[in-house]
Amino acid sequence: MSSPTRSNGPGAGVLPQPGLERKIGPLQATAMNMTQMCGIGPFVTIPAMVATMGGPQAMFGWIIGAIIALADGLIWAELGAAMPGAGGTYLYLREAFQYRTGRLMPFLFAWSAVLSIPLIMSTGIIGLVQYLGYLVPGVVDENGTTGLGHVIGIGVVVLIVLALFRRIGQISKLTTVLFGVMLFAVLAVIVAAFSHFSGSQAFDFTPGAFSFSGGAFWAGLGAGLIIAIYDYLGYNTTAYLGAEVKKPGKTLPRSIILSILGIMSLYFVMQVGVLGSVPIEQIKSATSVASLVLEQAWGISAAKVFTVFIVIAAVGSVFAGLLGGSRVPFEAARDKLFLPVFARLHPKLHLPTAGVLTMGVITAVGSLFTLTDVINAAVATLVIIQSVAQVAAIVVLRRRQPNLLRPYRQWLYPVPTIIALAGWLYIYYSASRLSMGLSIGWIVIGILAFLVYAKAEHTWPFGPKDVRENFVGGADTNRTEGAQA
Repeated sequence: MSSPTRSNGPGAGVLPQPGLERKIGPLQATAMNMTQMCGIGPFVTIPAMVATMGGPQAMFGWIIGAIIALADGLIWAELGAAMPGAGGTYLYLREAFQYRTGRLMPFLFAWSAVLSIPLIMSTGIIGLVQYLGYLVPGVVDENGTTGLGHVIGIGVVVLIVLALFRRIGQISKLTTVLFGVMLFAVLAVIVAAFSHFSGSQAFDFTPGAFSFSGGAFWAGLGAGLIIAIYDYLGYNTTAYLGAEVKKPGKTLPRSIILSILGIMSLYFVMQVGVLGSVPIEQIKSATSVASLVLEQAWGISAAKVFTVFIVIAAVGSVFAGLLGGSRVPFEAARDKLFLPVFARLHPKLHLPTAGVLTMGVITAVGSLFTLTDVINAAVATLVIIQSVAQVAAIVVLRRRQPNLLRPYRQWLYPVPTIIALAGWLYIYYSASRLSMGLSIGWIVIGILAFLVYAKAEHTWPFGPKDVRENFVGGADTNRTEGAQA
């Protein structure tokens, strides 16, 4: 086999992102992350969280999930600040694993992301339809979403995709508005819950719940963390948009860390409020628990008005997720690792048209399945090829590229990295066996697809590795300004 060819230093620099514009400021970046993180998530998963963990002790599941998310977020913060380009994880895996496995890992991530990201977005559509059932008769019934509900869900996906066809500057402003709607909806539910709050009810933990010999908390923790981490996903949205963020060296780490801390606080307070305002058995069976809280506090008319805001918050979450996710196949296609059509930008709006449309279609299809099945499948696929791989990537890059400019370096390294790894492995082990099997099967198919590509392109393992340290020694003004600001 031929020896690797290598390119680095000032000539390599940060790859240009043709057509993409740096228009996303600190406020918009944090708003995008938090809008994507919250959306409909806690409004539909609080009942599942309480049922899974056997009672009010579910509130601590959100805290443990936040610790894992924050530890992982610190990995994203270092990698994103050092390599601020479109595609997020795709770039980090490409830079870290090129020395041994060529382009296999970035290919597998792009392969998996085209499936896992829109699947996560489809859960927002599923939850949105559940809350529409509170407003529109016939959308849901005792068996779940009806045919009418599925049609409405697909229609909402179409509207979101159409809304994405605009310039990034306009999108960032729209996302800020949607963030405001989301924050208003969450705060309304919290205020409503605490207006008739019972502390004795909220903290009436199941007897023996925390016992290490089969307590309800420990028995349900694994499945509960799958739900919690699903609800926290999205703190990395702006990392996918790194090529469109102003001063990413400063903006990306701050937007990631602030969004996790902010959403954790909102989730915990809302969970405690719901537990103290609605009987536990009602929570477990509710399909629109936030609407129930609002109705008990202020009546059915007010509940319907605020439910509209919850639905809009769900739209905002899907909007932000598809926005960031569409940049993954774009970057892979620019590297000639994906179909060329994904590398094309809209001539006027400067957005990756094929990525937006493809992920929109998969989101629509995913919305036809049940919420828990989609969450399990999406999280299992994400963990094995993104989260664990990034843990390895930060370690490899610190060793392989010590001269990489790092405007932000992970606090207390490697402690957060170890915590993140342990958390992700536990979450993957806790997923359903079907989801684990499907995720492994999808990756095996991806490896076979890569081998076909590598054979045609005469690259590793059928040719030399082309080692390009694209971010070492590069002069990216936005990045260095971010480090100095």
